[in-house]
Amino acid sequence: MAEEQPPPLPAPEIAEIATRDIAQLTGRKPLGATSVMPTDDGWAVEVEVVEDRRIPSSTDMLALYEVVLDLDGELLSYRRTRRYVRGVGDGGSAQS
Repeated sequence: MAEEQPPPLPAPEIAEIATRDIAQLTGRKPLGATSVMPTDDGWAVEVEVVEDRRIPSSTDMLALYEVVLDLDGELLSYRRTRRYVRGVGDGGSAQS
């Protein structure tokens, strides 16, 4: 008899794992996952992070990180894909 595979982790749990991993790796506070997408062999999650707190908070520097996890929620890779000032819409220029 074939061994049953456990069900894959649900998207909300994957998002939680990715935000926790980014907090541990960067030492910065994540605001949350902005997207969770299944891939052929795992998950790609985008996590928004406060990179630099400023006064007023509307001028905080934020960053978007792409986190790649396998089907079991194990971290495979991460990278910062965008850096921007809070409140600047998608039309704003990204800063690296």
